[in-house]
Amino acid sequence: MSLTKRHLANARLLGVALAAAVGLSACATYDDDFARVNSRLDQLDTQVQSAAQSAESANQGAQQANRRLDSLEGRVQQLETAPRRTPRG
Repeated sequence: MSLTKRHLANARLLGVALAAAVGLSACATYDDDFARVNSRLDQLDTQVQSAAQSAESANQGAQQANRRLDSLEGRVQQLETAPRRTPRG
């Protein structure tokens, strides 16, 4: 093998090794990115669960208020349809 071909082969080998090293080192930085994304997803999941609990609590309160209004509606209608009383005195 001539000297030029040997240099060219070594240059190719060095280029492939360099490209592989850069590629592998770039993958190592994704671990931190994935950890940040997972942490953020956990925070969002906690917020969503909290919001769901708040919504459920508000829904129960609204249902209770509706039941109370329904129970008062009959009494209001009864008072509205009752004959007027004349004042004493």
